[in-house]
Amino acid sequence: MTSSSGASRRQVLAVAAAAATAPLLAGAPAEAKPKQPKTWDLTVLGTSDTHGNVYNWDYYKDAEFDDSKHNDVGVAKLATLVNQIRAERTGKATLVLDAGDTIQGTPLATYYAKQEPITSTGETHPMAGAMNVLRYDAVTLGNHEFNYGLPLLATWIKQLGFPALAANAINEKTGKPAFLPYVIKEVRLGGHGAPKLRVGILGLTNPGVAIWDKANVEGRLVFADMVATAAKWVPVMRRRGADVVIISAHGGDSGTSSYGPELPNENPTALIAEQVPGIDAILFGHAHNEVPEKFVTNLKTGKAVLTSEPSKWGQRLTRMDFTLTREKGCWKVVDSSATTLNTNTVVEDPAVLAAVRGQHAKTVEYVNRVVAQSSVELSAAESRYKDTPILDFINHVQTEVVTAALAGGAYAGLPVLSIAAPFSRTAVFPQGDVRIRDVAGLYVFDNTLEAVVLTGAEVKAYLEYSAKYFVTVPVGATVDPETISDPAVPDYNYDVFSGVDYDIDISKPVGQRITRLVLAGTDTPVATDAQFVVAVNNYRRSGGGNFPGIVKTQVYNAQQEIRQLLIDWAQAKGTIDPADFFVPNWKLVREGVPVF
Repeated sequence: MTSSSGASRRQVLAVAAAAATAPLLAGAPAEAKPKQPKTWDLTVLGTSDTHGNVYNWDYYKDAEFDDSKHNDVGVAKLATLVNQIRAERTGKATLVLDAGDTIQGTPLATYYAKQEPITSTGETHPMAGAMNVLRYDAVTLGNHEFNYGLPLLATWIKQLGFPALAANAINEKTGKPAFLPYVIKEVRLGGHGAPKLRVGILGLTNPGVAIWDKANVEGRLVFADMVATAAKWVPVMRRRGADVVIISAHGGDSGTSSYGPELPNENPTALIAEQVPGIDAILFGHAHNEVPEKFVTNLKTGKAVLTSEPSKWGQRLTRMDFTLTREKGCWKVVDSSATTLNTNTVVEDPAVLAAVRGQHAKTVEYVNRVVAQSSVELSAAESRYKDTPILDFINHVQTEVVTAALAGGAYAGLPVLSIAAPFSRTAVFPQGDVRIRDVAGLYVFDNTLEAVVLTGAEVKAYLEYSAKYFVTVPVGATVDPETISDPAVPDYNYDVFSGVDYDIDISKPVGQRITRLVLAGTDTPVATDAQFVVAVNNYRRSGGGNFPGIVKTQVYNAQQEIRQLLIDWAQAKGTIDPADFFVPNWKLVREGVPVF
C-alpha cells in the first residue's frame, strides 16, 4: 500500500510538472492569467430635438422629407432602429431616453396646440401617441415644451406612458421642483436570475425658457443653473441607490449662451461633465449638432464622462454601450462608448405610423388649404443679403397690425418700424395658389407679435449688432453669397428693419457698418433722440439673441401668433402682390457701392 501510494503521488507530480512545462515549450506566458471578472452590459439609446416630427414628411413641401445629405426624420424611423436594437439585445438591458424639444416644430405639432388644442379636445397629442408606441423610459423637457403654455404642457405630460423630467424647473412659490427631477430605473442585466442594476436618469431643461417663454412662465417658474442642479441631485441619486447615473440635458456643450449673463449658461453639458462627480454619461440636445461620442474628463475624479448628441428631428439615434463589473457588491462601469445611427437606413415603423395616421392626414389637409393668389413667385432664397418682397410681406403685416392697434392712443403719433428675420432659405410663394404651408414655410416659428418704443440711437445700435451676421469682405474681394455670413451667427439672429432706410458696409469692422440711416424715403438722418414704435416678435423682445435695447416693456402685446396674422392677412386680401408692400429700404455696400 505504501509503495503504491507513493507511485500514485509521483505520477500526479509528473503530470503536474508536464502541464506546467507545456506552456513554456509552446512559447506562452510563464504565469497563468488571472481570472477575469465577469462583465455585463447596458445599452442606452437616445433621441433629442424631434420637434414634432413623426412621419418622414415635409409639411411645407407636402412631400417626403429630403435634404442635401438625404437625411430622414421622424419618430417612426427612430422606432425601427430602437426595435432592431431591442431585438438584438433580447434578454439584456436597454433603455431609451429623449433630451427634449418634442412638441413644437412642425405643422403637425402646431395644429394640436393651436387649431385643435389637446387642452380643449382631450385628444392625445401626436408626440405622446408616437412616443408611447416607441416605449421611451424617460423624456427631458426642452425649452420648446413651454411654447404653448403650462396647461398644454401638463396635458401632454399626463398623456405620456413614461416620466417627463426637469430638475432645474422650480415652482417660484414653493421653491420645489415643478416637475419630476429624476427617475431610478431598475433593470435586469440579461437572463432569468441575472443581477439587477439601478440606473439613475436626471433631466435638466434649458434656463433660456425664462427669456424665450417669459409670458408663459414668469411668476410661475424659475430655472436654476444646470451645473448647480446636477451637483445637487447626482449625490442624492447615488444615496438612493443609483448604480449608474445618466444625465439627459437640454443644453449644448459649447459653454456659451445666445443671451447675456443674466441667466445661467445655455449650453453647459461639457461643464457639467467637468465639474460634477458621479456622472457616467450625458445625452444632450438643444444645439442640433451630431456628436457621436465625446469624452469629457471630470476635473475632480479624473474620470472620463461619455457624452453624445443625436442631431435633430429624428435624423440620428445615439447608442451608448456600457460594460460593467461588480466589485465587493458594487457596480462599476469599466468601459463605455457611443455612436450615432442614421435613420435613413431603415423604413418607418408601421405601429408608430398607425398611431398618428389620422392626425397626420388632418394636418396635411389643413396646410394644403389655399389662402390667396400670388401675382408673381416670391422667394426667400436671397433674403439674407438682399431686400426681398417676401420678407417685406412679414414686416408689412406686422406694421399694419401694430399701427391699427395703437390708433388713437398715446403712441399713435410715432412712426412704426418692423423687424423680421430670414427664418427660411427655401420658402417660396408660388405664382398662383398660395397655401397655408407656403406661409408657414416662411414663418416657421410660433412667435407672437409685440411692440416697444426705441430711440434713433437704439435703432442704430440694434442694426449694428444685427450686421455682425456678415463676414468682413474688403473692397475688391469677391463676394460669395454662400459664404457671406458668419457661421457662428444663425440666420434667425439676423434682423432687417422696415420703416427706415439704411446701408450696411460689409468692408468695415463690426460695430461700424451702418453707414447710412435715414428716415424712410428721405435723406434726413435719423436723430439719436427720435422715437419709434418697433414691431418685433416675442422671442427677440424677451432677449433671444441678446440684441441691445429691445428688452423693454411692451406697448403692444395681444398674444397673436405672427404666422396666423400672415395667413389671416393673405386670406382677407385674397391676393399677394408685391406692389402692396415691397419697399426696398436697405442694401449691402462697400464704401458706398452696392454689393448686389
